[in-house]
Amino acid sequence: MGDSLIAIKGKDYVLVAADSGATRSILKMKENEDKIVALDSSKLLAGSGPVGDRVQFSEYIQKNVKLYQFRNNIPLSNHAAANFIRTELADALRSAPYQVNLLLAGFDKKGPALYWIDYLAALQELDFASQGYAGYFVSSILDRHYSKEMDFEEGLKLLRLCFKELQTRFVINTNTWFVKVVDKDGVRTVIEVEENGAEVRLDEKAKEKMED
Repeated sequence: MGDSLIAIKGKDYVLVAADSGATRSILKMKENEDKIVALDSSKLLAGSGPVGDRVQFSEYIQKNVKLYQFRNNIPLSNHAAANFIRTELADALRSAPYQVNLLLAGFDKKGPALYWIDYLAALQELDFASQGYAGYFVSSILDRHYSKEMDFEEGLKLLRLCFKELQTRFVINTNTWFVKVVDKDGVRTVIEVEENGAEVRLDEKAKEKMED
């Protein structure tokens, strides 16, 4: 699958990045596709795979997570959400499988959590993870430079190292990324991609407006 997903769990946050390209066969359809869905105010789900499966499954999970909270007046924990997603993928294997690979990031009373989930319903909690072709290039970088005590800026710097490696080594152009973070303050976008393909770091943009 051409999509690339990368996630890093720090001491009090989880950073999630997804390339912004939407492709079909050898064609690039758009370059500002956001593949990271907010399931609620404290969870992010990044997906890779065929557009139809990725969008349909992500929206299905998002609506059911919100339905659970509406019915029970309490959100799912990170662990419960990960196992709900795994169960849905496992059930679908026996009828109409979803060709999606996922990274689930969340923050609850136990702190930050990151889960790797593939289309065969395998589930694993990790400190850092990748999906798609990115794993061939960035796994060694993450293994070498990762630290559990990294602060937000250090985590973002490590992501940038991964982006640079993909831009240098990967035959497919992956120059632009959506980056989001989940922490005790909830979910927010760090870097977004505009329609012209330009990357914008939102906190720096907000700072510039305040200075003006």
